[in-house]
Amino acid sequence: MFGIGIPELILIIIIALLVVGPGKLPDLARSLGKGLAEFRRAADDVKGTLKETLEVDEVKKDMDEIKNSLLYAEKGNGKDHNKPSSSSEGKENSSRSFTPST
Repeated sequence: MFGIGIPELILIIIIALLVVGPGKLPDLARSLGKGLAEFRRAADDVKGTLKETLEVDEVKKDMDEIKNSLLYAEKGNGKDHNKPSSSSEGKENSSRSFTPST
């Protein structure tokens, strides 16, 4: 669990028996268990909240990316359709497409 083996656990229990006494040790263990359970619940709650927040942020980010891609795609397409063709492009295309043979 925390790198504590059986020998270390026995040593901790013996020290706790000497410091607290055998009468109050079960109450101390019960309090410690309740405290750890409460800590785990709080940690799980924080994890859940962070996960929800990150998911909402990812959705917002994806929506912004989609919105930007649609806006820029529309602007880009509008520029291409309204762009006047130059006369030099027309000449180059006509000379390439037709070559007289002699």
